[in-house]
Order: sequence, then structure tokens, then C-alpha cells
Amino acid sequence: MKDFPKRKILTLCIVHQYPRVLLGMKKRGFGAGRWNGFGGKLASGESIEDAAKREVREEAGIEIISLEKRGVIEFEFQGNPETLEVHVFHSDTFRGTPSESEEMRPEWFHIDEIPFETMWPDDRYWIPLFLKGKKFSGRFLFGPEDAVLEYNLREIDNI
Repeated sequence: MKDFPKRKILTLCIVHQYPRVLLGMKKRGFGAGRWNGFGGKLASGESIEDAAKREVREEAGIEIISLEKRGVIEFEFQGNPETLEVHVFHSDTFRGTPSESEEMRPEWFHIDEIPFETMWPDDRYWIPLFLKGKKFSGRFLFGPEDAVLEYNLREIDNI
């Protein structure tokens, strides 16, 4: 009997108020030392949207008001049977002031100064679509040192 790859459902939310985006410096755990959006795992019984809002609240100290799903990306790591299915959300409306948490240090960046060199290497492929308001789906395969070995990314009409 064939083993099916494990699949983990995750969220990623980027707050985008043109011409700036809110990113967080990951301070610990998976992705530490990289700028990223805010997100993580679903709690038991939690919807994907509720998980996205909760993660932003926990990591950046703000309450998301508007949330729009922009993409779904599958991430695979060579030699690891687990697939990460990441639901990517856009928000432009929130309550509160971004503040540092134990996990993330939020900071605003102008869209022309996004620090791609200190982000996950896939971000430079899909963030331009995200910033243009496009919907997308994709798959990235990472190799040694998180190099992108192959990828497929396409615009879609709806998710």
C-alpha cells in the first residue's frame, strides 16, 4: 500500500496598505531570521479565515477587519514527505497598532523596498501577483539551503 504524503494546512496574511506592506521578522522556530507575513497552523475546529485572523493578532498585536484570500501555495522540501498547503490572505483594514510579540517583530516596508534577500526565496515569485490584487495558485519544491528547485505558479480567476 502506497503512503500518501502528509499535508499540513497553514495560513499566511500580509497587511497591504498601498504603498506599504507589513511584514514580521521571525524571531524563533521555522523560518527564524526571515521577514514574512503573519500566519501559522489551524487550531482544532478553526476555519482557515479565523486561523489567519488569530495568527495576525497573536504575532502582530492587531485585529484584522477585512480579509481576502489571494492564493494557495503548496510547499515541499526535498526528502520530506510533508506538503505545506498555505492559504495566502490580503488585508488592508485592521484595528490597533502593530507591536512585537515573542515570535515576530512587525515593520512596515514600502513596496519598492521589500527585503526579498532576507525572505523565503519563493516570495519574489508570488508577491508581485499578490500586490497587483491577482489570485494565484502554485507549488514550490525546495532543495538544500532552501533553494527553489522547481516551481509552478499561475494566475486563477477564483479560489
